[in-house]
This record gives sequence, C-alpha cells and structure tokens, in this order.
Amino acid sequence: MNATTCNAFIVPSVFPNSSMRSRNPSFLFRRSLVTETVQGQVSEESTSETIGRRLILLRHAKSSWEDRSLRDHDRPLNKAGRVDAGSVSHKLQRLGWVPELILSSDARRTKETLEVMQEHAPAFLEAEVHFISSFYSVAAMDGQTAQHLQMAVCKFSRDEMSTVMCMGHNRGWEEAASMFVGTTIELKTCNAALLEATGKSWEEVKRFLCLPGFIFFLKQ
Repeated sequence: MNATTCNAFIVPSVFPNSSMRSRNPSFLFRRSLVTETVQGQVSEESTSETIGRRLILLRHAKSSWEDRSLRDHDRPLNKAGRVDAGSVSHKLQRLGWVPELILSSDARRTKETLEVMQEHAPAFLEAEVHFISSFYSVAAMDGQTAQHLQMAVCKFSRDEMSTVMCMGHNRGWEEAASMFVGTTIELKTCNAALLEATGKSWEEVKRFLCLPGFIFFLKQ
C-alpha cells in the first residue's frame, strides 16, 4: 500500500500522551476494479485517483434510564442527549465533515441521535444510511470492532465517497478509534473521533495511522 498521511481530530477528548501501545489492525483490504480495454478484453486495474478519506466514529448521545422495563437496545435519548446530538451535528457541519455515507447501529438511541442530527443539520439528510444490527453487539466484544468497522465501510462505500460516519457504542467505538490511531482515545456520549487518511479506495486504506503531533481535539 502507498504511504498514508493521517490526521485525527477528536471531538472533544483525546489523550495523546497515554502509554497505551499501538494496536493497529494488521489485515489489508484487497479489491480490484474490473474494466474493459479498447480491444474488448477484461483487465483488472484501479482507475480511482488518490483522495482524502475521512472517517467519523461517533458514539450515540446520552440515553434515558427512566423506563427500567426497556431492553438496553430500546432505550431512547434523554433531553440532554437530544441537545448534544444537535450540537455535534452543527460542529461537524462547521468543520466541513458532512458524511456521504452513514453506517449506524440499529439501537434506538443511535437512530434517535441521527434523527436529531438530521433535524439540526439538513445536509446530513443527503447521506446514504444503513442500519447495521451487528454494530450493537460487536461493541461489547474485545478487539473486534476495528476490523468489523473496516469491513462494513468497504462493503457499503463507493470510491467516490470521501467521508463516512459510523455510529455506535462503547467500549467498541473508543477501542476502535484507539487502535486506528495508536493512542488512547476516550469517546464520551456524543463525542466524535475524526480520522483522515489518503487512498485510491477505502480498501486501500489499511489503517488510520497517526503520530501524536497530528492529533487534535475540540472541546465543548
């Protein structure tokens, strides 16, 4: 794979001086574009240009525990969570980080987080959206979320898409963000890690690898 340049913006918490060792996923995506030559023969080659690839890892907003009879999967947002969801959508829009593809857990609190974001920032309505049930369960499995997210992004994305947002839960989301950048990242409710790399396709981006000097954070 070609050399990758990456910046990570953490909204709002990151700890670049942590002693956590780098645990970047070691697998590599491989997929070729099948094209037709002038002579009518089929060949495999990549026709995409190298562009910036931006990944938003967003944890859902604060949820309500008022109705204890509800399953965890079915808990809605509370009032503070709805306010935070509106706020983070405005921040992402101001930064120019509006996704073209949104992959989300199908839990009620993540769905409601997205609904509020779309209400406050209509540009988010233009994104292609897929609700993925496994995003809910994989977040509770040690060491599996990063690879699962990469596989999902490669499955649903197209090469022309430059910004993708994945919405889900801890502990998996902050574990994945930490693995991608090689330093400990804390994602509180409605926090977003903004990761940036370059590549001809999403499959070409093996990892979001960053040096501490290229990690930034935006406080509330």
